[in-house]
This record gives sequence, structure tokens and C-alpha cells, in this order.
Amino acid sequence: MNPGPTGRSGADPHAGSAPAVDLRQITKRFGAVTACDGVDLVLQRGRIHGILGENGAGKSTLMKMLIGLVLPDEGSIHVDGTPQQIHSPLDASALGIGMVHQHFSLVDALTVWENVALGEAGRLDPRAIRNRIGDIADHYGLVIEPDAQVGDLTAGLRQRVEIIKCLRRDPTIVIFDEPTSVLTPEESLQLFESLRQVVADEGRAVVLVSHKLDEVLHATDDISIMRQGRVVDRMLSVDADAPTLARGMVGREVSLRSERAALGVLVVDDADTVNEKAHAEAAGDAVLAISGATVRAGGGILALDDLSLELRAGEIVGVAGVEGNGQRELGDLLSSLISLDSGSVTVDGVRIPDGRSGAMAKAGIGVIPEDRHDSGVVLDMTVAENLVLVDQSNVSTRGVIDQRALETFANEMIEQFGILCAGPDAPMWSLSGGNQQRVVLARELAQHPKVLVAAQPTRGLDVGAIEYMGERLAAAAEAGVAVLLISSELEEILDLSHRIVVMHSGRIVGEMDRSAVNLEELGLLMGGAAA
Repeated sequence: MNPGPTGRSGADPHAGSAPAVDLRQITKRFGAVTACDGVDLVLQRGRIHGILGENGAGKSTLMKMLIGLVLPDEGSIHVDGTPQQIHSPLDASALGIGMVHQHFSLVDALTVWENVALGEAGRLDPRAIRNRIGDIADHYGLVIEPDAQVGDLTAGLRQRVEIIKCLRRDPTIVIFDEPTSVLTPEESLQLFESLRQVVADEGRAVVLVSHKLDEVLHATDDISIMRQGRVVDRMLSVDADAPTLARGMVGREVSLRSERAALGVLVVDDADTVNEKAHAEAAGDAVLAISGATVRAGGGILALDDLSLELRAGEIVGVAGVEGNGQRELGDLLSSLISLDSGSVTVDGVRIPDGRSGAMAKAGIGVIPEDRHDSGVVLDMTVAENLVLVDQSNVSTRGVIDQRALETFANEMIEQFGILCAGPDAPMWSLSGGNQQRVVLARELAQHPKVLVAAQPTRGLDVGAIEYMGERLAAAAEAGVAVLLISSELEEILDLSHRIVVMHSGRIVGEMDRSAVNLEELGLLMGGAAA
């Protein structure tokens, strides 16, 4: 993916003026964990500044202090040369600072225009708000229906609403925290092309927090790399390359596979891909069988349309397709969140009641959900409590949780899965996105599942976390688990899967072994041309 022209030539019209933002020795601690440790960061008007780092490096915490969601323990913030105390997002907004958050802050029951208008002072003018949404959508390539209910939108469309919600207030300092993790390459291209033009013409300062190396290389002017709460390197984007950025982020060399995933590079024939012969010898009998699954969503639309699919022990089956074609409903079905109108799900030949809470998990199906905040974790509970959300039997007696057993189990999981936190009693919200995802992974694998459903498992993760997740999924398959990988990242599916199926309009419209993949045919299937 190429996010567009860099526009990095020519004199800087803002040279010599005070920085838009000057963060000096910013420090923030959460208990024993130091999230940001004496961070200095300068943002100049007319430039896009990329911030890279592993999940848990302190990037989001730093930006939350600039937007007023978190208060620094030490250090100072200067905006246009003046020291400022930013105690809330309202203070930040008054200074012209806006943020597009990685995790959605939308109200499902409201329409798009109502969500965009939330927080506005004075009397609302619905027509004016709808018109403004249309103007922003046209300018940035983020077309959206203003009267659509947010609860009915796909993740990609919700991300558009978040971006429009921020830009509607016309901030001069804009923070984008993983803005394209659920956008298509074409949408990302349009967004950055438009953003580059606005930054140059109007002298705005933009921060891009991203895990996508190619995105940062092509869309930014300056790059800061954070690791363990500190800025460890600074460079001009024109002087950077992907291997340098990857090494700076994780402090070591990373695998070619994870670097490709972070860059969005598609490779069909490569020695580092799945060993098909070994897989063919190792794959066992069918463990999961979905037959004729049909689910009607709102308005009678077929979310799943007579879908049939089998998974064998020891194989990874990748589900490819444009987001919004039934992938979420497939994951929800295997999470016992929705019921079938017709069809069946069986595990080891035994039919599992659909829509009955806990039935799929009890049958041996573990799920890493596509939105960990929505259905994967409870942010106000502790790490230990989240680790036993699915099953408390091994830490309880007659229904009463044994706190000592819970702490022992949690410490084992924290060590085994490398979860960076202050301890078992740390609140889930205090963990980075990547470490929250490790908690979900640890919890599901601790149940020794027969089937593991991984829905968008690396969304919003950095190159090191992508590498870790891929290794864990591959290891699960090698141990005999049937893995269903649902991902909008085609390069991830190509790298990890033994077999690939394509979903379109709620149906499986094609299937191919990884060794026989044809990218042109795959693209046609994803677009519905052969459906």
C-alpha cells in the first residue's frame, strides 16, 4: 500500500516559528509501570510526524496526555510556544487539538450525524451537520450516509465516522491513532493524499501513530521511534527504510514474514511460507463442520447465506474477503452470540446448540474476537479476572473463586505469554492493545481448544506483535488445533494459512490450497466477480 505522495520537497514556510507542540520530559507512571519516561517530542506545522513503537511502548499514552485524557506526572506541554495545562479533551479542543482514536467512541443507537454532533454547544442544525459531513466525506474520500445508524455499520465505516467526527471541529493539530487499521488500501490512499494537501496548504500539524511501516514511510515527514516508554530514535522519513524502522521498534531483527505483514506486501511463492507437504501429512480429521449456515440480519438481509465449511485438526484455514461480507457473523456464530435461522455447527461430529451462551466454548471452540474491547475483555476488571472469564473451574471450589489459585494461574499466564503489566491485579485498561490481545490469546489457549477462531488477530498491532501472534497461531496448529483465521489483511492470510476460502455476500464462493494460490483469481472472488 502506498499512502500517497510525500510532498517533502521545497522550503518549509513555517521554519523559524515556534513549534505547534513541544513536549518536554513527559513522564507518566501507572503503578510500577512507567508508560512514558522523560519523552521529548516536537511537532511542526506543515509536517506529518509519524510515531512508531511496539504495543506498550507508550505511544498512545503520550497522545492521551496531549489530548487531556491522561495527566502527566512530570514534564510540560507547550502549544505554539506557550506553556499549557491540558486537563480534558475540552481544553485540548480549545487549543485546536483533535484526535481520531484507535478504538471507537461511538454510540451505536445514534445515527452518523448524531454521533458527529455529540459534544457540540448550542442548538443543533441537522441539515448543516449533514452538509458538513458530506463536504468532509467528499474531500477526504470517506463517503458515508449521514442518516445510517452506527450500530449497523461495518468496522471500516465506523472508522470513517470517527475521522469525520474529529475533522468536523477543524483542528489545527490532529492526532491520528491507527486511523487506517480498518480502512481499505484505496481509502487509506485517498485519506493521506487529501491530508498531505491540507497540511501543506493550511499549516496544520499532524501526528500519525501507526504500526504500518509502509504507511509511516510514505505518509510522513518526520519519524520518532519509541521503545519501553522512551524515544530511542528520530529521523527524517526520506532517510528511513523498513528494516531500520522494524529494528528500532523491537530492538532486534524481525522475521521477513512479519515485516511483510507490517508493510502490506503480498508474496505468493516464497521459501518462508507454509510447508504444504508437511501440512498434508500432519492434517487430521475434520474437527469443525458448519453446514448450510443461514443468518438473517436487520431488514431481512442474509448475513450468512447457506455457508458450509470444514476445518481439520492441525490446519490453518484463512477466510479472505472484503470486510462486511459475513465474516463478523461467522465469528459471532462460533462465539455463541447469534443463532442460526437454518443449518448446523458440529464439533467432532456432535451438533452444538447455536446461540446458547457458552455452548461453543464448552464444545472446545476458542475465539479471539475481532474487537477485543467489544467482546474480548472487560476493561474495568483485572488481568487475572479477564484470564478466567471463560472458565473459572480450575481456580474455584464449589463456585467460589480461590484468590490464591487465581493469582498463581494468572502469574503463570503472564510469564508464559509475556504479558507486560504491573501484575495480576492490574486493571485491564492499563495494558497496551498488544498486551490486551495477549491476555485474550492466553485465556483461549489455556482452555486447550479443539478449534481456535482468530478474527482480525493482528489489527492495530506492531511488527513485533504481528510476529508473535503468527508464531502462536502456527504453534497451535502444529499442536493439532484447527485454526480459523478471519482477516482483512490478505498478506497475513497468505503467510499463515494452509488453505484459503473466500467469503462474499455471506457465502463461501471459492477455495484454494495455499500452494496453488492465484492472486488474480483470489481478487476476482473477493470482489464477487465469480460469486
